Amino acid sequence: MKPKALTPMLATLADEPFHRPGWVYEEKYDGIRGLAVRVKGQVQLWSRNLIDRTASFPAVVDALKKLPGGDFLLDGEVVVFDAGGISRFQLWQEGSAPVFVVFDCLVLDGEDLMGRPWSERRAAVEKVVREGEGLVRRSRVLELDGLKAYAFAAKHGWEGIVAKDAASVYEPGKRSRAWLKVKIRHESELVVGGFTAPRGSRQDFGALLVGLYDGKSLRYCGKVGTGFNAKTLQSLGARLRGLEQSECPFVDVPRFRDATWVKPELVAQLAFHEWTGDGKLRHPAYLGLRDDKAARECRWSEREK
Repeated sequence: MKPKALTPMLATLADEPFHRPGWVYEEKYDGIRGLAVRVKGQVQLWSRNLIDRTASFPAVVDALKKLPGGDFLLDGEVVVFDAGGISRFQLWQEGSAPVFVVFDCLVLDGEDLMGRPWSERRAAVEKVVREGEGLVRRSRVLELDGLKAYAFAAKHGWEGIVAKDAASVYEPGKRSRAWLKVKIRHESELVVGGFTAPRGSRQDFGALLVGLYDGKSLRYCGKVGTGFNAKTLQSLGARLRGLEQSECPFVDVPRFRDATWVKPELVAQLAFHEWTGDGKLRHPAYLGLRDDKAARECRWSEREK
């Protein structure tokens, strides 16, 4: 039931909010991208890099089994909502109940819809996923122009919006300009290249040293010392110790006397205030690890602007 190496269509980051005739504006979610496949009543859930996540979300899988109709391939995001109904990646650390938000339907009852316009695929989503607050929900589409949609999202604390050309087809594996994401909250994924020693009462490690790939070189982007709870410090500390190496992975070696270098394999999602003029994160905070994104995908050229 693996979707034959089909990877999801990706959105391109836009510099600022905009409005274009014939485009629609959806909520941007802060979770883990997922492809849900149902064949003859059996469901599997795959991450964007085709890791089988079926066993990770049994309640979501059970809800997908109960959707009306026959076979399907749905594109969406596994998210955790806060009390205000806003998706928050950091809530994964707290073990909160996940929900699968569906924003595209690629196959329905054996018919390939990827060559159809977004508007028709959205109609298929609405046919399969009913309105409501269950474990499987439709993505929120705003009946507003792009600028008003952005203002609404900012007012309500959303991560951002995704603008989509309603006439566009689905392009698997492509970072397309038919989908443009406009962020409100500043979050990005960075590669962990090292850590500093703990101080005071803290255990396991002090701060993460993170960077982005600029070509083949890992470029240092700053240290992250907040956002960890005791459980995270212990579990992440154990993973870091298993990746220790003597060589610094950063091309521009940061000067820390107490730094321990690690193989640049872990990807951390971070919240931050802004990028500084010299390419460093200002006031970053740790939100969680991502296993659905490879370190080499974290590119300097695609950083949050």
